[in-house]
Amino acid sequence: MVETIQWTPEGVVMIDQTRLPLTETYVTCRTYEEVARAIRDMIIRGAPAIGVAAAMGVAIGVLHASEHDLDAQVATICDTLAKTRPTAVNLFWGIDRMKRLYQSLQGRPIGEIRQRLVEEAQLVRAEDIAINRTIGRNGAGLVPDHKTVLTHCNAGALATAGFGTALGVIRAARESGKIIDVFAGETRPFLQGARLTVWELQQDGIPTTLITDNMAGHFMKSGRIGCVVVGADRIAANGDVANKVGTYSVAVLAKENRVPFFVAAPISTLDLSLASGDEIPIEQRSAAEVTHVFGHQIAPEGTAVENPAFDVTPFRYVTAIITEKGVARAPYGETLKQLVG
Repeated sequence: MVETIQWTPEGVVMIDQTRLPLTETYVTCRTYEEVARAIRDMIIRGAPAIGVAAAMGVAIGVLHASEHDLDAQVATICDTLAKTRPTAVNLFWGIDRMKRLYQSLQGRPIGEIRQRLVEEAQLVRAEDIAINRTIGRNGAGLVPDHKTVLTHCNAGALATAGFGTALGVIRAARESGKIIDVFAGETRPFLQGARLTVWELQQDGIPTTLITDNMAGHFMKSGRIGCVVVGADRIAANGDVANKVGTYSVAVLAKENRVPFFVAAPISTLDLSLASGDEIPIEQRSAAEVTHVFGHQIAPEGTAVENPAFDVTPFRYVTAIITEKGVARAPYGETLKQLVG
């Protein structure tokens, strides 16, 4: 299994996802600014992985902070990390978890504060891997045997600390003995499906076929697709799901063709403070991601571009939300609250 992010004596080590699948290389972030840059530039991406990176960013920031005016330095560290990407709620969850621990350690020696924050960041990573495996077990029974699973974007080990959410469900279904294969949508414009999901599943020996995003309806209509499994970056209280742009289209097609549409995500991705997906902030990214592919221009100069990184799938298209605490079904306003407890 690929190591997405690790804490090492040299710094926070991440696989550089911008260079996959052609080059497998790792980046070492030695400061919180470098961690923030890695999140912003998508060297590391995927909501759970961003949450882990944020926790480690706070820890490495405090590790190198001076003892003088530490409160102000921690505020700057957290603010810098929080400004990297607005949609994935796990980013803010990771920062808030570290901030709460820091506040509970007020008055303790600086050495103890640093050690406790480093330990907490490592715990966040270990918990994420365990959570993903539980999500996989909870979702494996929902995957139909002898069918193809369609997924969109990358919600695998690369999007988490390990094992994955949506791909974790697929892995767990395979481990349970089910004979399934995977269709991966390419995921324009950043091509996470083509570059990351296919590469990752090939490492596991799981049969995977790459399709362009606009082929999903064709294959669902054919009856070949047994279910859709995707991840999430934020889930509102009513069950509306923010995920990589294009997910909404897949969900509508799944509903039309009576294909179950499952969302796999940890409890930390739930944002019950938001009544619906209308309140979820949607990140807007560079026009160059659309007008260029791997540095090669494909659109005329001066082309107007809209490039939202995410869209919101209304809850009525979601068959079930798979978490480490169990599987929620409609009415999500009630069942998600029950899972959170």
